[in-house]
Amino acid sequence: MAKRKKRDFKIYRYECTMTAEVYKTTRQAPNPDDLVSVNAYYELHPEEDDRPETVKKQLGVE
Repeated sequence: MAKRKKRDFKIYRYECTMTAEVYKTTRQAPNPDDLVSVNAYYELHPEEDDRPETVKKQLGVE
């Protein structure tokens, strides 16, 4: 039976500047101070909110 190669991943933790949510990724962000969550982005740009109506209702977005 073949052995699986174990990979070592470095975990990076970043915080959204608006909502203070913490995210974990395996890649380093080039500009971590500019990161915002998806919900925070749509709060900043409501005209670009193309999510379905059911998703908006679940999140309580008008």
